Amino acid sequence: MTGTGYLLRLYARTVRRQVLIWVLAFLLLVPASVAAIKEAYPDAAALQARAQLLDNPAAVMMTGPMFDQDHYTLWAMVANELALYLYLPAAIMGILLMVRLTRAEEESGRLEMVRALPVGRHAPAAAALSVLAAAALAVGAAVSTGLLVTGGAAPDSLAVGAAAALAALLFGAMAAVAAQVTEHAGTASGMALGVLAVAFMVRGLGDVIDRQGSWLSWFSPLAWGQQTRAFVDLRWWPLAVMLVVTAVILVCAMALAHRRDVGAGLHSASAGRAVARPGLVTPHGLAGRLLRGSFTAWMIGLLLFAIAFGMLATSLEDMIAEMPMVQDWIPLDLDDMVRSFAAVILTFLTLGPVGLMVAAVMRLRTEETSGRLAGLVLTGQSRPRVCLGWLGLLVAWCFPMQGILGLGVGVGIWTATEDASWVPEMALASLAYLPAIALCGAIAFALYGIDARLAPLAWIVVVWASIVAFLGGLLGLPDWLLGLSPLHHVPLVPSEQVEAVPLAVTSLLAVALVAVGLVGLRRRDIAGG
Repeated sequence: MTGTGYLLRLYARTVRRQVLIWVLAFLLLVPASVAAIKEAYPDAAALQARAQLLDNPAAVMMTGPMFDQDHYTLWAMVANELALYLYLPAAIMGILLMVRLTRAEEESGRLEMVRALPVGRHAPAAAALSVLAAAALAVGAAVSTGLLVTGGAAPDSLAVGAAAALAALLFGAMAAVAAQVTEHAGTASGMALGVLAVAFMVRGLGDVIDRQGSWLSWFSPLAWGQQTRAFVDLRWWPLAVMLVVTAVILVCAMALAHRRDVGAGLHSASAGRAVARPGLVTPHGLAGRLLRGSFTAWMIGLLLFAIAFGMLATSLEDMIAEMPMVQDWIPLDLDDMVRSFAAVILTFLTLGPVGLMVAAVMRLRTEETSGRLAGLVLTGQSRPRVCLGWLGLLVAWCFPMQGILGLGVGVGIWTATEDASWVPEMALASLAYLPAIALCGAIAFALYGIDARLAPLAWIVVVWASIVAFLGGLLGLPDWLLGLSPLHHVPLVPSEQVEAVPLAVTSLLAVALVAVGLVGLRRRDIAGG
């Protein structure tokens, strides 16, 4: 364990900004979400109408087990519907941090340099686990604080925060196992995120079998936090299960670490073809090879979400009759609620392609800092050609993805209404968001082109677009603030008519920002400012 203290400070310094962003996000969004729920469901009648709406397999898949459904309260709603979406991002944080501090350090060669110093064999892993544990505790404290300041009972609020922290640790431990198996950080993250996706599906299927959680639900770690039954009938022992399983997985990770060399994985990467395929030596071919796994995984997940949301479209009439104030949150047309609800759901789902577009543009920054982009330029590829090839591939992937999400919503509504005409209609409606998706990617590229260090600021656009989409109506934000979201300028198709001018202006802005990024990239050094 020699040198653990020094590595602990080094690792903490390496990820301090990411951890701070995660903690602040939980600290701000948890109380904002609870406040939004209070505003949308102000009395017992509204809450009970909400409970009846959620007595639907698709709704259970998307939220969780239904506790205390006959006497639905605000805090039962928080436990049933909000808790899952606290545990999911906490688990994602744990996965990303653990891979960043373990496999990414090995892949870059930094860990081998550190190990050449007087550092014990277990010191890097101990330091990484300590940083993850501190981050998990900070996130758990932020969740509990957010619930307490909005009036949540102290024991239950602490239990939800503890479950979020343990979700981060548990899935971080799974990421540590994945980091022993593969040689690449991206593959390790993908494996761990795949386990998280399976856990989500298993929990959903188990809760559909039994609204209180069936035997199948217990095979998902996400269900363990929900089964504390916070704010309904609090029990602490599921958290002990999470802690024990986390410890077992960490022991397995340590045992696997002893069976491999530094920098290697238990599963060695194949040598590959002797001669690369012609497309692989082009910028778009390289981008496709690097990004196709994450795009495929997100496409499958978003499509399942789209179908599930579409199936809820016919469950609105009873809720609106009991709770007309919902229209302050979701702009629904009483004469055609299915169509207006489908339009709102399409806006929510578009945040997926927007996030993927920004993340894929950000990958250019990773390629630059690792030196691979400079190597590609040295082969004779110009900077504009490399970047335009990369952006062209993203357009070729994200735009069809948006259309497929529209198809998914249409299939869900078709399933609920038995009207097949919804499928082509929603597919066409989804295309209205393409200029906004392109603009978000162009903002990220412009920032990257000017200075690679500015590129992470593009996530502010994604976060703000999410806040406007989900909470804009409830928060009563002024129009100029709402207008800072690119998605706000897209009409709510298919319930509204498409206006060509906003879409044309958005498209021209996207083109102009790509040009700004190209000019900035030509004027600065690769891997420089």
